[in-house]
Amino acid sequence: MLRDVVVTGIGIITSIGGDRDAFTRALQAGVCGITADVGDGLGVAGRISPWDFKERLAALRLPSSLYSRARRAGHRVPLAAQLSLLTALEARIHAFGPAEDMPLESASLIVAGNNISPGYQYQMCEKFSQTLDFMPASYALHFLDTDHVGILSEVLGIKGEGCTVGGASASGNMGILQAWRQIRYGIANICLVVGAMTDLSPMELQAFRNAGALGGNRFKTNPEQACRPFDRDREGFIYGQGSACLILESADCAKTRGAKILGHIAGAATCLDAHRLSHPSVEGEARAMGLALEQANTSPEAVDYVNTHGTSSLIGDETEVKALKDVFGKHINSVGINATKGLTGHCLHAAGVVEAAATLVQMNQQFLHPNLNLRHPIASTYGFVGTTTQAADIEVGISNSFGFGGINTSLVIRRSR
Repeated sequence: MLRDVVVTGIGIITSIGGDRDAFTRALQAGVCGITADVGDGLGVAGRISPWDFKERLAALRLPSSLYSRARRAGHRVPLAAQLSLLTALEARIHAFGPAEDMPLESASLIVAGNNISPGYQYQMCEKFSQTLDFMPASYALHFLDTDHVGILSEVLGIKGEGCTVGGASASGNMGILQAWRQIRYGIANICLVVGAMTDLSPMELQAFRNAGALGGNRFKTNPEQACRPFDRDREGFIYGQGSACLILESADCAKTRGAKILGHIAGAATCLDAHRLSHPSVEGEARAMGLALEQANTSPEAVDYVNTHGTSSLIGDETEVKALKDVFGKHINSVGINATKGLTGHCLHAAGVVEAAATLVQMNQQFLHPNLNLRHPIASTYGFVGTTTQAADIEVGISNSFGFGGINTSLVIRRSR
């Protein structure tokens, strides 16, 4: 028997907020976290504000033994792993409260992301390339994406299934989809999905620039205007730092323990375009949305909201607009549409989890965050949210993520009653 899948916990750190409450307030206020080049090699980007791991950890007010394990495990690990740990801990407290013992031993764990820390690897290469004999032994663990799995399972006491899932910019949604399947088909009762921060090096950033994918050149003095999903004056995606965690459970498990249900993952789907390039496909994106709606037993006309992939790229935004029209037809005029990347920047591997969290927040707080820089929409008759926050009654939402290599993913999220 197929089981209903619900979300009971959210943890998040992005350029617009260092925890779930700050993220919610920033969405409501339409805060943009994209800032100018500060000489760190990122250029115009959505940077996480300077922070101290121990201070962030203390602010979570964890049970003493959990705090001790987290401090020990996260003390000297790369930035991306610290963020994964902090967001997972926040989600754990959100879902289960501050009690010392929680039913996570049999839970599953999925870390969404592949090639997570090239920035860290680049720094280590610069530091030790002439003195390789002095390379820290810890690097043998830290360069592996699975180090996130090890750290999180050690701190949280998870002994169920665990893995990393890669799908380029669709990694976050792919992780949620795999967790959804595990719970839906009875493999696990609880699964943590962590969207890991993509720690880029100057090499990846320059490659994106050379490929014409990265924007920001015309907005160096007005960085908050640089990310312009679906606007005529967009010029490319803007990198955003961020990590997020969702805790998924079977509905029966959540109800039995009296948990607050934040929403239902009603459907999830992925499909390929049968090519390895970055060029998106209208047919593939529409097919992913259609398959997710089919899994959710939901018609396009029942959808109130779409959190788009919307990266501010020239070709990508045009493609998604056409795919939305193919799926929704005339109903597209009645669907609220926004792009969280316009506020946070593109969080790459973590984007799907960040944007699923944004969808759940908007559902529960009954608003749609603005498209701050949507001055000249490329599709003027669509239901794009304007440049200010608007009230909304969202029963059913879709969250899209698409990745290089022809990877298309879509989630259908339903409000909890």
